[in-house]
Amino acid sequence: SSPGLLLLTSFLLHLEEGPASLARLVCDSRLINKYIEGAKDMEKTAGQCQAQPALSCPVALPLVAFNIQQWRSRSNESKRREILCDLDLLVGAAAGAQGQLPQECGAKQLGQLYRQANSFLQLLQTFEWEAGPWEADCSPHSIEQIHITSIFLTYQRLVQGKMRFFFHSLAKDLCQ
Repeated sequence: SSPGLLLLTSFLLHLEEGPASLARLVCDSRLINKYIEGAKDMEKTAGQCQAQPALSCPVALPLVAFNIQQWRSRSNESKRREILCDLDLLVGAAAGAQGQLPQECGAKQLGQLYRQANSFLQLLQTFEWEAGPWEADCSPHSIEQIHITSIFLTYQRLVQGKMRFFFHSLAKDLCQ
């Protein structure tokens, strides 16, 4: 869809600008709200498929639910690392599911989810952090799923939950 393409293009343009891109994403809450709406749209479109096939091989999805009070008490670096672990697992799940789906309903949205989640992953990996570069040395809590819609719902919850609150927390330091 053209709004999804516009959103992805906007995000990728931010990525090409380097470290300032995270500051722009964090400081303009309209951007994260667009990603939340985009995630909802992807899930809705994929959920409208008549015969949504189950995956023949389950994919591991991160458990992205969190306690807001505990989340607020953590350091930004701790939050970042957890989100990176969640995104890493989600990107892997999307790639694994893509290989199992025929090119029909849901495959386009799954590719879009993969690209967006991978862009967030790259952005958070490469941004200059005090703690240094991120290495995939985590084992997030996960659950195996065979339903495509679970991947979209997990992504939506991650963007709407942890990522939105993380960006809000970062805004206090990055935005003037």
